[in-house]
Amino acid sequence: MAVAVNLLVPLKRLTVAKSRLAERADVGTVRSALALAMAMDTVAAALSTPAVSRVLVAAAEPDELSAVRTLGAEIVSDGGQPGLNTGLRHVAEQLRADDPDCVIGALQADLPALRADELAAAIAAGESRRAFCADRAGTGTTLLLSAPGEELEPHFGPRSAQAHAASGAMPIDLPVPTLRADVDTPEDLAHVQTLGVGEHTLAALKARAWAC
Repeated sequence: MAVAVNLLVPLKRLTVAKSRLAERADVGTVRSALALAMAMDTVAAALSTPAVSRVLVAAAEPDELSAVRTLGAEIVSDGGQPGLNTGLRHVAEQLRADDPDCVIGALQADLPALRADELAAAIAAGESRRAFCADRAGTGTTLLLSAPGEELEPHFGPRSAQAHAASGAMPIDLPVPTLRADVDTPEDLAHVQTLGVGEHTLAALKARAWAC
């Protein structure tokens, strides 16, 4: 039977998002606009993935995200918890209370080239086990999946891929370049454009003459 996943997409305050893009965007409002555009393309791809039943954006400031809500995502508070992992655990506990047997996933919000078929392939490859997909550098994590009815147990942060593996999560070993292409640096931003970014990110880049 196909797995249906409830995906959590954590999104920090837009005013402090993507600080490592500073050399391309030294004005906070510019980085905020790009962070929002990338999140919208990530969410749009997730919503179009048949294996995904719900997409919940876990936000520090839900009122900032009315544009994301128009795509069909649910916007929920991360509970004001300090740190990405505590916020994810907060929302995951609420999901688990509503549906004790569901699969919960955490998907990074900065995957503007994400394709639904690659996300679906990764979910299927998880084989209903706790599993993760590393980023293209092999050190970070772009997707973490729980087993049905089990804890998500997130360990996002520096060297999270190693931390997830050490905690017993199965690495997803598939050629899914758009799922591995998160954006933290100007080099990452150039790379995702070679893969083809979504419409919101492309519009944001063109507005600032950054499109390749």
